[in-house]
Amino acid sequence: MKTSPRSTKGFTLVEIMIVVVIIGLLAAMAVPAFQKVRASAQDKTVTSNLRQLAQGAEQYFTEAGASSVASSTLVGTNSSQYVKTFQTVAGEAYTGTILQGNAITASGIAASRTVTYAP
Repeated sequence: MKTSPRSTKGFTLVEIMIVVVIIGLLAAMAVPAFQKVRASAQDKTVTSNLRQLAQGAEQYFTEAGASSVASSTLVGTNSSQYVKTFQTVAGEAYTGTILQGNAITASGIAASRTVTYAP
């Protein structure tokens, strides 16, 4: 009786399952780290936007002798405005009126966080 030689090429089901589990574990570790880095980048961008608003407001206060200004007066593309238009990065909303000496706030960052910049 002849027996056919068994082929040893290919992977067993156990080997494939181990590879899938390892890939799943790596993905489970990478996703939270990515989300943390993304949130940090959004917060830094929003802080930069707030800093620009604060600097534009200080310049406006000095030139106009006022103690409050609407954000819409500061931001735009006209030569009379102090801050170039910037895009929101996470659906945030900036303070509507800026008062001299007060902190400026952006709320609703990614629908959950608030960032405050105090000049």
